Amino acid sequence: MSNARKLALDGVWRNNPALVQLLGLCPLLAVSQTLVTSLTLGLITLAVLVGANTLISLLKRTLVEDVRLPLQILVIATMVSAADLLMQTYFFELYQRIGLFIALIVTNCTILGRAELFARRNPIMASMADGFWMGLGFLWAITLLGGLREIIGRGTLFDGMAQLLGPSGDAWRIEVHQSPILIMMLAPGAFLALGCLIALKNCLDGYYESRKTDRLLEHPAPREPSANH
Repeated sequence: MSNARKLALDGVWRNNPALVQLLGLCPLLAVSQTLVTSLTLGLITLAVLVGANTLISLLKRTLVEDVRLPLQILVIATMVSAADLLMQTYFFELYQRIGLFIALIVTNCTILGRAELFARRNPIMASMADGFWMGLGFLWAITLLGGLREIIGRGTLFDGMAQLLGPSGDAWRIEVHQSPILIMMLAPGAFLALGCLIALKNCLDGYYESRKTDRLLEHPAPREPSANH
């Protein structure tokens, strides 16, 4: 398996930061009440991961070992502050809903973990790819979680899209049903939805492994000729 494919599979599925590593749960659970807020925070996290990984990989030869971790946190905090200021400038109404959790991205162990375990030890392009795929894994998980909670808990989908796209976003709103289950908008609903997603992923992984085992049993690898022949 090529290194690029391994990075993609690890970030998006096998080592997904939200569903496998269970990192960044505070914003994941708190912001995922609607698809729009989830999508926004996921995109910001993706951008910060790519930017921080790239910058730390670029500076890895100049990082002093004794203060390596504080410097890495400083780089991440700089990226988060830039994202925070951009949100305040261009999407202030949406920022009022998720602004607190943008600042908390600094404490997201996914970002610091990738900086420490990967970016400071690998070339720039590989670090950018690692940040992108890990960020994409977090993005699809939080967006799916937010979409499910909005559909079940509010009976809508794409509600509030105008905060992201402007007046044209109102046309995106979809009424799914008229019987919302309000607990899905609360903390217990967030944990329940996340648990269902983790269970679904584990079931899919188990099904794939069983199919892989069945194929190996049906078509065993040919034996190598013995030395006696």
